[in-house]
Amino acid sequence: MLREETADGRPDVARRVSSPVRSRRRIRLLAVLALVGLVAVLAGIKVWQIATMIKAGKAFVPPPESVTSAQAQTANWPAASAAVGTLIAVHGVTLSSEVTGTVREILFDSGDAAKKGAVLVRMDTSVEQAQLASARADEDLAKITLARARKLRETGANAPSDLDAAAARATQTTATVANLEATIAKKTIRAPFDGRIAIRQVELGQVLSPGTVVASLQSVTPIYVEFSLPQQALANVKVGQRVRIQLDIFPGASWEGKVTVINPEVDVATRNVRLRATLNNPDGRLTPGMFASVEVLSDVQQQVTVIPATSVIYAPYGDSVFIVEAAKDPAGKPSTVAHQKFVRVGERRGDFIAIVSGLSPGETVVSSGAFKLRNGMAVKVNNSLAPAAELAPKPTEK
Repeated sequence: MLREETADGRPDVARRVSSPVRSRRRIRLLAVLALVGLVAVLAGIKVWQIATMIKAGKAFVPPPESVTSAQAQTANWPAASAAVGTLIAVHGVTLSSEVTGTVREILFDSGDAAKKGAVLVRMDTSVEQAQLASARADEDLAKITLARARKLRETGANAPSDLDAAAARATQTTATVANLEATIAKKTIRAPFDGRIAIRQVELGQVLSPGTVVASLQSVTPIYVEFSLPQQALANVKVGQRVRIQLDIFPGASWEGKVTVINPEVDVATRNVRLRATLNNPDGRLTPGMFASVEVLSDVQQQVTVIPATSVIYAPYGDSVFIVEAAKDPAGKPSTVAHQKFVRVGERRGDFIAIVSGLSPGETVVSSGAFKLRNGMAVKVNNSLAPAAELAPKPTEK
C-alpha cells in the first residue's frame, strides 16, 4: 500500500485531509452549474414560446363580424310635431244635490248615456208640494185683495196706504210661490248636457245633504286632447291645423281633429306651450283621462336623409354610424370593412330616423350589429334575416 510521505520520510497527513474537501466542493460546483444550465434551458424554452405566440398573434386575422346593412335614402316627410297628450271632456261635471232630501226615484244606471234635460234622480217633495198649494191660495187671495183695493182707490173709498199694503202682500205671496217652486225643482236632478254617466253613488231611500255626489257626467263627443310642444314648434303650428292621435289600447286605429286653442303664454319652467285640439268621437271609444300619441300635421313637405334607427350608436361624445366599404385584407383579397362616421340625428318616425348631417344618400350603413364593431373591422353582410324597417310599424305578438 502506497503512503504519502514528506521529504523527511514521515506520512503526509494534511494532503490526505484536504482531498475529501476538494471533492465536495467540486460536487457542489457541478450541481450549481447544472441548476444554472437547467434554468437557462427553461428560460430559453419560455422565451421561444412567447415569441411564437406573439408572432402568431400578429399573424392572426379575426373572422369578419356578421351584420345587416341598409342604404341611406332620401324621403319626403311632412312637417310634423309629436307629443303625448291627455284626453279631456268638453263638458264634465260632478252631479250633486243642492238641498236636503230623500231619494224617491233613480232613473239611470251606471254607464248610461243621458240626454240634456233628462231626469236622473227625484227626491221626496211632499212637504214642499203641500206648502206650495197653501202659498198659491194665499197668492190668489192677495191678487183679489189688490184688485179690490185699486178699485176702491179710484173712487177714493180707501187710503193710499191700504193700496200699498195690498200690493206688498201680493208681491210677497208671489215670491213665496216662486221660492217653493225653485226648491221643488232643485229636488229633481237633471242632466245639464248630453253625456255618459259614471258609477252611481246614491241609493233609493238615501237622505242627501247639500253637496252629496250623485254621479259624474262626461260628454264624449266631441272630445279634447291637450298636449305641450316646445316653443320652437310654434313657428309651424297654427289654429286649424290637422292633428292625429293614436292609442296603444286601440292598435291600428287613429282619430283626426284640429287645433282649436294655443295657449298665449309659455311655461317658464319647461319652455313648453300648451295646445288643445278637438276630435270627433262618434263611437265613444275615447274617454276622458286616456293618454295618446299626438301628431300635429302640416301640408309642408321636407326632404330628409333617413336610415333605420337601429343603425345609430348613441354616446355622450357624439352619435355615430358604421358605413360599409369595400377593401382588401392583408393577403390582398377583396373584403368588406366598417368605418365609423359621426352624424347629427334629427326626428324619428316609426323605424326610421332622419340624419341632419354627416351622411350622404346612397351610403350603406350597418343596420344591426353595430354595437360590436370597431373602426376598420372586417364585416360580413347578411341581410337574409334583416327585419324590414317601416314608417308606420304595427307590432304583433306571436
